[in-house]
Amino acid sequence: MYEAKSKEIVLRRVREALAKSAPFLPPTPDFTSPLHTPIALEDLSVVFAENFIKNAGVFIYCDNEEAFFDQLYIYKKEQNLQHLYVWEPNLQNALHHAGIEFSADQDGFVRDAEASLTTCESLITRTGSVLVSSANAGGRRLSIYPPTHMVVAKASQLVPDIKDGLQRIRDKYKDNFPSMVSMVSGPSRTADIEKTLVMGAHGPKQLVLFLIDDLPH
Repeated sequence: MYEAKSKEIVLRRVREALAKSAPFLPPTPDFTSPLHTPIALEDLSVVFAENFIKNAGVFIYCDNEEAFFDQLYIYKKEQNLQHLYVWEPNLQNALHHAGIEFSADQDGFVRDAEASLTTCESLITRTGSVLVSSANAGGRRLSIYPPTHMVVAKASQLVPDIKDGLQRIRDKYKDNFPSMVSMVSGPSRTADIEKTLVMGAHGPKQLVLFLIDDLPH
């Protein structure tokens, strides 16, 4: 008797619930809309610099290529960097004409490498990151092994988000996509051991960016 009554109560509640109008359903989200607020083109360099510095990167603005050579010479001297490795031919030629000393070969790299200078694929404004790949002559080692990784880039390489940087790589290399693409957000760091932040645990202790302003004013 008790079980039958309980069953009737449950069935009555189900019938009442079904008789009611359906609850309000939220609209289907638009997955094509941007997740973040768009960044104005004229603000890309400012927003990137702010985020890059928040990631503990060293940001050096250069009005033009001549200013870059001057700033690189000064930084190299201030940091007492004796062994700067550069493997990209275009960079080697530029530094040679500017009178800046560097190591062009791989002899003694593991023993002597204090710093490296490379180019990059693009600069991700949203995260203040440098997008690098294995496609240039620096390969993988030059951006990972030396304690100081220096990058020279142009303002025209600034893109708003990660997807824009990856699209540039697809457009540039077509079917010959690089075997390695990495987004570098500041120097290497970890706090895995006793929650103590250690810089340079798995890569460079310092990331330095020389940004050459090549945009029309």
